[in-house]
Amino acid sequence: MASDSKILYIKGDRDVEVTKPDVTLGDLLSMECTDKLMLAKIKTLRIVKFKKSGRQRCVVSVLKIISCIHEKFPGADVQNLGEADIIVTYEDQKTPALAWHIIKTVFVAAVTFFGAAFSIMAFNNDVDVTKLFGQMHELVTGQDAGRFTILEITYSVGITAGILIFFNHFGRKRFTVDPTPMEIQMRLYENDIQTTLIEDAERKGEEIDVGTTGTSGSNRT
Repeated sequence: MASDSKILYIKGDRDVEVTKPDVTLGDLLSMECTDKLMLAKIKTLRIVKFKKSGRQRCVVSVLKIISCIHEKFPGADVQNLGEADIIVTYEDQKTPALAWHIIKTVFVAAVTFFGAAFSIMAFNNDVDVTKLFGQMHELVTGQDAGRFTILEITYSVGITAGILIFFNHFGRKRFTVDPTPMEIQMRLYENDIQTTLIEDAERKGEEIDVGTTGTSGSNRT
């Protein structure tokens, strides 16, 4: 076939989530080819079938994907521009009730607020900030600080401003276009998880690769 000689460019992300048990190449990859008919057929090729219900995941090697394509189009020139291994996560999409979203949001906000407040108060008590401010006030003015001074007020304002500047946003407003420190840490955490999943699958021989016969996902733990 003349279409078999066409160059097929594929690009896959490292982690892909699907909502149906029969996973095709079109679900995992972005593809481009001048032969649109061949491209449409390749997108429908099944690469993974999850047999059990619930949340599951598996790791698919790009070599297995290329092998699957060559079974249908032996002469296709496949150029991979994406990841060498793709983590496929299957989960039935069930929309939780609005009340459950509100409960989770309130719980997370409460834990964050009271946890941060406790940490700040514990630090202040540990270093005795009140006594330190009193000594500084007496050193500069020569008078007893009493209960509250301008130092406590500016210190409280400074902590609030420092938190907002460090986390780079307030509510939905972002101060700069740079990612926030929380977003950076979450991406690093996700990368560590993905690397661990891929390496574990390779060591246990559970990766879907050329030469393997398994096509179903494993239970997620």
